[in-house]
Amino acid sequence: MAIKFQYNKTSLQLLNKQLKVRERALPTLKNKEAALRVEVKRAKTEAEAHEAKLKQKLAAYERAIELWAEFDNELVAIEDVELSVKKIAGVKTPVLEEVKFSIREYSLFNKPGWYLDGITIVKELARIAIEREVFFQKMQLLDHARRKTTQKVNLYEKVQIPGFEDAILKIKRYLEDEENLSKAAQKIVKTRIQEMEESI
Repeated sequence: MAIKFQYNKTSLQLLNKQLKVRERALPTLKNKEAALRVEVKRAKTEAEAHEAKLKQKLAAYERAIELWAEFDNELVAIEDVELSVKKIAGVKTPVLEEVKFSIREYSLFNKPGWYLDGITIVKELARIAIEREVFFQKMQLLDHARRKTTQKVNLYEKVQIPGFEDAILKIKRYLEDEENLSKAAQKIVKTRIQEMEESI
């Protein structure tokens, strides 16, 4: 990225301000990136743990597959999923508060006795699956923010800060050269005036 500037003191002051802003922001951005990296890892670990827990529970209930064929799938429905928002390093992430289920009425006398346990199992499996999805979503949001922050850190560190430093150095050299030329020209004029006065 080429930084546009003019060879004057005003431009030099503006570039110095821009450089200081970026130098002050860089440590904060690096800290944010590190925090996001840790949170992404934590969310991924949680999501994977819920995934494993869900597979384990499903495997445990698989031996009773014949019984599940009798179970009414429309008996339990998810009515509402309540989420709240928690900010992590400036990123809004979802937090699962509550899963509300609705249970359709059924006859306790006409259905097998294990139906109550079946309802509990379905609710538990649904809650684990929803928690897993919330953690996957949280991980994706945090990872996206981490990538954006990493891009900004790289932009500041590898492009803008060196670019501003280079531009400031060029302006300073130009102004020094201009000042030296001005002094040299003044000396030449002074010497000629003295020579003219001496010859008169």
